[in-house]
Amino acid sequence: MKKILSIDGGGIRGIIPGMILVALEEKLKRESKNPNAAIVDYFDFFAGTSTGGILICLMLCPSEEDPTRPRFSAREALDLYLKHGNDIFKMSFFKRIRAKLGLAGERYNSAIFEGVLKNYFGELKLSQLIKPCIISAYNIELRKTHFFRQQNAITRGDSRDFYLKDVCRATSAAPTYFSVAEIHSLANVRYPLLDGGVFATNPALSGLIEVTKAYNQTRINDIFLVSLGTGRSKRSYDYDYFKKSSAMAVVPAILDIMMSGVAETSDFFLRQLFHSAGRSENYIRIEPNSLESIKEGLDAASPSNMEKLVALADRTISENDAMITQLARILIEEQKQAVNKKPWDFLKAVRSLGSL
Repeated sequence: MKKILSIDGGGIRGIIPGMILVALEEKLKRESKNPNAAIVDYFDFFAGTSTGGILICLMLCPSEEDPTRPRFSAREALDLYLKHGNDIFKMSFFKRIRAKLGLAGERYNSAIFEGVLKNYFGELKLSQLIKPCIISAYNIELRKTHFFRQQNAITRGDSRDFYLKDVCRATSAAPTYFSVAEIHSLANVRYPLLDGGVFATNPALSGLIEVTKAYNQTRINDIFLVSLGTGRSKRSYDYDYFKKSSAMAVVPAILDIMMSGVAETSDFFLRQLFHSAGRSENYIRIEPNSLESIKEGLDAASPSNMEKLVALADRTISENDAMITQLARILIEEQKQAVNKKPWDFLKAVRSLGSL
């Protein structure tokens, strides 16, 4: 069975799936009686968008001592948000005034965000990640989706390889929050990219298609998909506000509506797909049902709101404790059956695949 882990976008709300990963990793260690167990050991393929793409890269980042093992535990990956979230989303006085006036320009200093990414990833490349993955972005000049494929970075060389810090910068370049990411492949090909959340906030469907396309013999009943969300928004927007506000003033609201709608649609399609195959139990979606009392913005990184996000994640974990325990047991059992398989077996099936 092919096991996929997918993580949604959502800005600072990445704290929620980050904490779910910590809970899952702790259960994997406890249930397997292996203190070195890591998330990366139990999945075959990974998909991430925006903040989810950053979490995926952190978990697949190789250790300097042993490149077959992860550099960061799930808890250390979560620290990027807890320790640096407020700095990344800190708005200068000048930018705050421009935002209130509805003037154009990025809200936050991209250089600060880029500095955090460089500290975590250094000069590591996409091709060096421990297992295959797909990270989404959008090319504004070509007007097409762009998928960073770790497997293509290996098989097709520098033309498809990128520095991880650039991959993460591109997948999380949310419109109006950060400037468009202008990055280059190792072959120095230029890519002007936006946040993958503009078309795939929930990348689970992209991950599923990637795996079924790579393994021609694989059908939906041979796939186990775990999808982690950043919370389902139920916030309503005032009709008069939308009608009277300037176009720039409502851009964040439009982005929120668009990203929420895309995530919910993907979840609906996946539930129907697995149900029609008689494998509803092979699709697991974990996220808070509501974001009540939480500031929902991608950039809502004040200390008080981050505390609320942590509390919400704790409550979500408690409510899904039995499911997470069962998930850990399933993953451990599946790993025992696949003990002789190498992670790069995936590449044998994808060498002929192009990229979007």
